[in-house]
Amino acid sequence: MEELLIAIVSGLVEKPDEIKVTADEKNEDGITVYHLHVSEEDMGRVIGRQGRIAKAIRTVMRAAAARNDEKIQVEIE
Repeated sequence: MEELLIAIVSGLVEKPDEIKVTADEKNEDGITVYHLHVSEEDMGRVIGRQGRIAKAIRTVMRAAAARNDEKIQVEIE
C-alpha cells in the first residue's frame, strides 16, 4: 500500500525524493493510518483546489485497500 501511495503522489510533486510514507499499527477499529509527508512547496499540489486531489488520493487508496480486505486512512502532513 505504501508503494501505491508513493507512486500516485510522485507524479504530482516537483520533489519526489522528499516523499515519505509512514504507517501506524492497526488501531482498535482495524484501520491502518498512513502518514504522507511531502515538501512544503508540494503541499498545495497534493491537496489541490478545495482538497479535490487529496480526496481523490484517499478514494483510490481506500478502493485498493478494500480489494485486500483492509481498512486504511491517509493523513497528508
